[in-house]
Amino acid sequence: MTTSPALSSLLRELCALRVLCVKFFSSVSCVAVPILLALFIATAAPAPQGSVPRPYLGFDRNIYPADAALPVLRKTFAFTSYWLSAPPGEKTNTWKGKRELLLSHGYGFLVLYRGRDSRELKTETNAKAKGTQDARAASVAAKKEGFALGTIIFLDIEEGGRLSAAYHVYLRAWSEGLKHAGFLPGVYCSGIPVNEGHGVTITTADDIRSNSSTNDFTFWIYNDACPPSPGCAFPRDPPAPSASGISGASIWQFAQSPRRKEFTAHCPAKYAPDGNCYAPGDTAHKWFLDVNSSTSPDPSGGAN
Repeated sequence: MTTSPALSSLLRELCALRVLCVKFFSSVSCVAVPILLALFIATAAPAPQGSVPRPYLGFDRNIYPADAALPVLRKTFAFTSYWLSAPPGEKTNTWKGKRELLLSHGYGFLVLYRGRDSRELKTETNAKAKGTQDARAASVAAKKEGFALGTIIFLDIEEGGRLSAAYHVYLRAWSEGLKHAGFLPGVYCSGIPVNEGHGVTITTADDIRSNSSTNDFTFWIYNDACPPSPGCAFPRDPPAPSASGISGASIWQFAQSPRRKEFTAHCPAKYAPDGNCYAPGDTAHKWFLDVNSSTSPDPSGGAN
């Protein structure tokens, strides 16, 4: 262990104090000095440099998998998605009221709210109003489900490539509205490069970053293309979110159900014959799912 000059000087003084104590008093009377010295060294030692948090596996599904699935899936996954709205393509939200049960099984959370499609945002004024409206609805739902202030709520953006100017207005209103309500904004978006021609490519994540304030959003990236994705895999050491191709990503969705053949043809870990991805413990293939890695077992901070 290396120490700073100031720390070295203080250690020498403690040792000298121990010698003087023994000289003028009994050894028993001076027993606290080495204890004090040991405690000081333990608390003053510098933290290891360059340590990287290990990634954790999680799953997400639009439909709640049923109570019986929770102990089976928990053997593989540290966290789960949790919808605050009806997911894309659904009219109802089957996750409502399940937070406490999921907590009892030790799950962390990815809290989600469905984002608008571009065609719904006719003008920038309209986009701002809908962003504010959705942020309010998401915060109300989060409180009702028991999520504490400070929880990250991810806006689900299904579109890939460059977003419209109106969409960026919508995102800013969403972010501002959530922060005003005491929650933190996140986005679920594509990290797959889209060719715009003339040698120009863009990812939705980079487009959002270039149109928002620094660190305005926490990024949950989907990129199931192989490479970089390992395919439908459940490694003990999951790939880091940064391997998604988007630096600074907090979560990486690297496998989707059903598989998208145009992106997954060369995946090393294969999907099931029906094209879906299933957890190792789900031998009956009851619950197809998407697979994620995160630097936290509770990416939204929703278990607090």
